[in-house]
Amino acid sequence: MTSSTTVHSPLRLYGRSGELAILEGLLARLWQGDGGALVVTAPPGLGRSALLREAAAAHRPRGPVLYATASPDERGPHALPRTPEALLARLRERGAARPLLVCADDAHAWDPASRTALALAARRLGAGSRVAVLIAADDVPAFAGLPALRLGPLDGDAAAALLDRLAGGGEGVPGGADGPGRRPPRLPGVTGGLDPVVRAELLREAAGNPRLLTGLTRRLTPDQLAGRTPLPCPLPGAEGVLAAHADRLDGLPAHTRALLLLAAAAQEHEPAGAGADALLLLRAGTRTGLPRDFLDGALFGSAATEGFLQRAGSRVHFSHPLFARAVLHDAPPARRRATHELLAALLAETGDRAAASAPARGHPASPGAPVRSGEGPVRPAHSGDRPALPGTPAEPSGDRDALPLAALVQLSCAAPGPDTVLAARLEAAVTAPYPHGERSSALCRAAALTTGPPLRSARFAAAAEQAALAGDPDRARALLARTGAAGEQSASPGLAPYVHGLLALRTGPAADAHAALIAAAALLGPYDPRRGLDALLGAAEAAWVAGDAPGYLEAMGRIDPAPYDRAFASYRAGMCAVLAGRTEAGHALLRQCLDPVDAAAPAALLRAGVAALVLGEVAAACRTGARALAAVRTEGPDALLPQALEHLAYAELRAGLHAGARAHALEGLHAARRTGQANSSVHLHAVLALAASVEGPAEACAAHCDAALAGAGPHGLAQPATLATWARARADLAAGRSDEAAARLGPLVRPGPRQGHFAARMLAVPCYVEAAVLAGRGAEEAGELHAAVAEFAGWTARTADPQAPAQLARCQALLAPAEEADARYAEAMAHHDRAGGDFERARTQLLYGQWLRRRRRTREARTPLRDALVAFQRCSARAWAERAAGELRAAGEQGPSVRPATDGALSALTPQQQRIARCVAEGATNREVALRLSLSPRTVDHHLRNVFAALGIRSRTELARLLGPEGP
Repeated sequence: MTSSTTVHSPLRLYGRSGELAILEGLLARLWQGDGGALVVTAPPGLGRSALLREAAAAHRPRGPVLYATASPDERGPHALPRTPEALLARLRERGAARPLLVCADDAHAWDPASRTALALAARRLGAGSRVAVLIAADDVPAFAGLPALRLGPLDGDAAAALLDRLAGGGEGVPGGADGPGRRPPRLPGVTGGLDPVVRAELLREAAGNPRLLTGLTRRLTPDQLAGRTPLPCPLPGAEGVLAAHADRLDGLPAHTRALLLLAAAAQEHEPAGAGADALLLLRAGTRTGLPRDFLDGALFGSAATEGFLQRAGSRVHFSHPLFARAVLHDAPPARRRATHELLAALLAETGDRAAASAPARGHPASPGAPVRSGEGPVRPAHSGDRPALPGTPAEPSGDRDALPLAALVQLSCAAPGPDTVLAARLEAAVTAPYPHGERSSALCRAAALTTGPPLRSARFAAAAEQAALAGDPDRARALLARTGAAGEQSASPGLAPYVHGLLALRTGPAADAHAALIAAAALLGPYDPRRGLDALLGAAEAAWVAGDAPGYLEAMGRIDPAPYDRAFASYRAGMCAVLAGRTEAGHALLRQCLDPVDAAAPAALLRAGVAALVLGEVAAACRTGARALAAVRTEGPDALLPQALEHLAYAELRAGLHAGARAHALEGLHAARRTGQANSSVHLHAVLALAASVEGPAEACAAHCDAALAGAGPHGLAQPATLATWARARADLAAGRSDEAAARLGPLVRPGPRQGHFAARMLAVPCYVEAAVLAGRGAEEAGELHAAVAEFAGWTARTADPQAPAQLARCQALLAPAEEADARYAEAMAHHDRAGGDFERARTQLLYGQWLRRRRRTREARTPLRDALVAFQRCSARAWAERAAGELRAAGEQGPSVRPATDGALSALTPQQQRIARCVAEGATNREVALRLSLSPRTVDHHLRNVFAALGIRSRTELARLLGPEGP
């Protein structure tokens, strides 16, 4: 152990603001004459040394710094005593004149006597001491009981900032890679910065470890960093950090090291973060001769494994993922291969129980499964489930069918080098109904075992496809980056462009997705018709969301329906007929799709839901959407969940079920973010904006509109842009801003280059007519308004939407002469009586009552206005209820129905209880309240019981009656 009074200059630290604040507090107390001790613990590479250097630099202007380390390059002239008494006396002597900061770096590596002396001296520094001891070390018993600061990995933003600094060739390693004086690599030739795909892969591989991120970046060439050449597999540069982690294994008992190797190897066939099966480890440990009592204690009891392993249920996890990699890195190759072979044998003995017992999520769909667009703002669904690999070589003979995928993956880990037979067996095994994440990992293993570049590229592309279906687009892009340069020969031409197109469909510009998928379909068609079909359907979907009707027809027109079932052929022909203007023929064909033959297939159900919306059968669309969502939850793939929730939410909006639509859209938004589907998030924000334009508050509607428009613009998503604009205009109408609503809606419904999406224009016409008339534009824009109503009348004649006839009669009443308006409003109310739906009926009653009041028929006006107010309250349309209440007051109505007094009742409740009470009074279920207020359903139930007791009521009905139209 040596010491020095000089250290290297500090560097900027990323993501350590909280830790730096703790160190600043320690130094502030030291400067006030009250020292102490703090142990900074972390696995290697997370920046312990950087924090010590930062503290030393901050303290040096105020007093001396004693920096001690076990590293040979830090040797200095001041050797520290190795007994607690002598060390404590030395520290107090050095701190007598000015406050002294002692920085003990890598103290876990000190000799035992020095480590013990340091720990005892730190404990004896009492109050009023002018010495502070800052210790950086792994978790070691010698420092137990001292105040500790545990470092975690850098978060995503901090790691990204560090990588940008490294790529920019800065002067040091921000974030604090262990070891002073380290410099980041300079990246000559990386023009324009890192390639986004390479950037994401480096961040994923580093797992928030700054030293590892530095090592990975240093070992890649400028062309690899810029994305001009494929990334190596595996990425180099992790050896130093893994060796540092492995140093902690040296002093462990043999039994513990053997169990750690089994646990690390068992994770090789599991999805990231899944851990290892404790029962598998028990069987493997027993087979290798580990004592049963040791295994029971380590895997199922409280026996310690030196802090490396943690158990959660039946799974065993490493405390940090790098420890698992370090264990495998440290093990001799022969022993590592033997461990993998043992696990493969055990998995082969029991078979793949998970695949046999679990639902077959993402099972290959039937040829008739693809789903695409319909006439209605909901966007078409993408089936996207094609696990069969093109170009697969002849299956090897032997016992391949007896080995489950997990056993084959373990064998691949044991392979000392390329193995074409084992790679082919892995590729063949993924045709079984395994989860997409497992298929992706297996195909990646197969690619690593493959020597021929064409087949290797094809397997990486297939692995990328499965990663995309598993909802991991970043991983999919990283795998695509290993397929080779554009135009490079591949055993599966068109597969990589196809996956690129799928990713662009979910996260990129719609025009790029359309072009990529059209090109991929031409390459795939001759040898892989199933993926070729998916590519064309994806291209049609991209054109649909972009509002490109000719592009949609072009893509759908290239599909030969002959090989597929009658329902799919009818769907394709019906959609093409509708967009070509042959609506009657198209509707006749689409009615054949409403009751799918394969009622359990997600793709078929989503297609049926789209057909129902095209026809205006909104009740059938809700039923089918619910069934489709259940099927996606059961069958997968996970990447389809946001779209299934979006379809159902939009159908519920069309049916007037706004609360249900909001709940499903919120869940879909979370799923879209989790699976990296930015475009799905845009669509779901638009749906949430439409729901908020009814329920409020106005701020929520504006926020969702802004989010939808911000994402729709750069990616050319015309459909959600139209829906978001319509939602903002409807919120303006509710608030009485008719001029603004008319200005927003005019360009959407009128002919011209700024026209809205072809599937949403007609839905916005009733709002446009209402806004223009209320804004006083009826006379000056009479021609445009009558033309819009005439077009809406034609659409009403073709659709089965139950609200359309009433909306048409309402528009005609708004434009009719005074002597005809009464009859038109009566006609509208008659249609509402047949169609049902509180919200649209209340809007007609509100307009009729407003029309009567403005003609001084105030007594007559009160009845429809009062009915409108009650209906708006019933469907939780708060802003609309306020508008109706204002009209009712203007008509001379007074009393609690117009201005309910509920503050006295609510004053007995806490603020949280008030929010819950108002949500429940709106009709929300406990689950919906929990989602809205970010609580658990159990917490909501607890508060609701207290609300009932405080208010002296016994039911939700009484609560709704008590609170009236008050909203959260």
